This record gives sequence, structure tokens and C-alpha cells, in this order.
Amino acid sequence: MKKYKFKIKNLDCANCANELENTLKKLDTIENVSISFMMQRLSFECIEENKEKAVESIKNVIKKAEPDVVIEEI
Repeated sequence: MKKYKFKIKNLDCANCANELENTLKKLDTIENVSISFMMQRLSFECIEENKEKAVESIKNVIKKAEPDVVIEEI
């Protein structure tokens, strides 16, 4: 497992961050998902070979729940 960190932009409130985090926790391609509203950070762990699939899944979930939110790897 490798840990990845992303900058999360245009997230409006802490409650939205919490709901998004809970939804992402249901994905089977990632583990230890955490969203910090204050730091505007998203972090998760996954198997390195599954990173592309995991990021795509995360983007799809975010787009459905919060269309204005964008993530960028740091």
C-alpha cells in the first residue's frame, strides 16, 4: 500500500467534506481515506498498480456529489 495526497479545490463546507469522505470510504480500490476541509487535502492508500483506477473512481464520485470540486496530486 502506498499513500497518495491530493489538493482538493472548491469544497464549500466541512459537512460536504465529511459526506464526501464517507462516500469514498465505500470504494473497494482505496483504504484509509481522509479529507481535511481546513487543509483542503484528500489522502488515501492503495496498491500502486491500482492508482489510476482508484483516482478515476474518486474523481467520478466527487463529480457526482460535488461537480465544482477538483483534485490535483501533490
